[in-house]
Amino acid sequence: MLQVPHSSIGALVARRRPGYGLEQPFFLSQEIFDLDMEVIFGRHWIFIGVEADVPQPGDTMVVDVGRTTVLVLRDEAGTVRAVNNVCRHRGARLVHDYKASVGNLVCRYHQWTYGLDGALQYAEHMGEGFDKSCLGLKPVHLKSLEGLLFVCLSEDPPADFDTMAEAMRPYIAPHGVRDTKVAFEMDIIEPGNWKITMENNRECYHCSVNHPELTVPLFAYGFGFAPEQLDETGKLQADRYACLLDANHADWEAKGFPSRTIEHLDDVVTGYRTQRLPLDGAGESHTLSTEVACRKLLGGQTERKLGGLHFWTQPNSWHHFMSDHAVVFSVLPLDPEHSLLRTKWLVHKDAVEGVDYDIQKLTEVWVATNAQDSELVGYQHSGVSSPAYEPGPYSPYTEGLVDKFANWYLGRIAEHLER
Repeated sequence: MLQVPHSSIGALVARRRPGYGLEQPFFLSQEIFDLDMEVIFGRHWIFIGVEADVPQPGDTMVVDVGRTTVLVLRDEAGTVRAVNNVCRHRGARLVHDYKASVGNLVCRYHQWTYGLDGALQYAEHMGEGFDKSCLGLKPVHLKSLEGLLFVCLSEDPPADFDTMAEAMRPYIAPHGVRDTKVAFEMDIIEPGNWKITMENNRECYHCSVNHPELTVPLFAYGFGFAPEQLDETGKLQADRYACLLDANHADWEAKGFPSRTIEHLDDVVTGYRTQRLPLDGAGESHTLSTEVACRKLLGGQTERKLGGLHFWTQPNSWHHFMSDHAVVFSVLPLDPEHSLLRTKWLVHKDAVEGVDYDIQKLTEVWVATNAQDSELVGYQHSGVSSPAYEPGPYSPYTEGLVDKFANWYLGRIAEHLER
């Protein structure tokens, strides 16, 4: 493991060349990983799941963010809450399963019992004068953006989440995320630092060669391309795509579906980006046929050709919303060399598997793409571990959004070091 004194991290931040990748220690150092967990994942809004993960009162979901174990639950009034998954008696982990349904929250160790509001209801053998009222489960800051759940572990969360949410609600609301169910979910342990996983997502430079399934519904032009390398045919295709994009945006927005780009990836604390992009072929969904995978559309829509709305957040998520389903992704660091990529496929809550949708058709594009990306993440992590590694330049045409991720990340670290 690469050792980096805390006092040297500031120098590493300062010497990064604009438009170039991160220095080796940002991927390998345990000290920097620990700083990432404290500063990035401990103080910013982290995407962890969807309201559909806990559809009924008593449903729970456990999400581990570093050493912090968070319990998401729906209470008897139907409100989604987040609390620390730690018993207030002697600190035992309270709920052990990733997902469960409970009446009350009962600690297996000494049977301290909490209600779905987190209040301590029962604690045996504690003697006279014992005050249950001050020993409820500790709350975790949680916000729902149209059904997408974000938590912040800090006592003082970034206030600009609300600014982002206000801008994004009109984009996401037509897709009715609160009225979905999780049709399928998949975890992958990626063999690389979490920042490599995020960098990989922020560009499509690698897509045409590595993602034969993804590039069936997706136009490469939507995520950057190198115009000086295009021949006359390529330039003509790019021009046609630009015209298609403008025409689709005008049409979608006239129908009440906001589509144009909003980008604040490295100029605000809660960084984000969104844009609705046309899809190839039938233009309906992220499937190999490019047609909808679910016949029951989201949000009560009747229009299938709504393109693909993408939504990215710093530091750990990306999302794709189509007319018929949505796919949401979160990245959670495990150690300097491994990260958890969690993917969920959402369909309308009343859609019936085998009648309205087929799991294979719904998932096959992103199941394949995730596996391919995981392999690429491993290739990069293996290479940056070599003594020969030094940061190379990002492509100004296809990796500008990777550069903005690096800018955002280093900006947050620098702000912390300057305090």
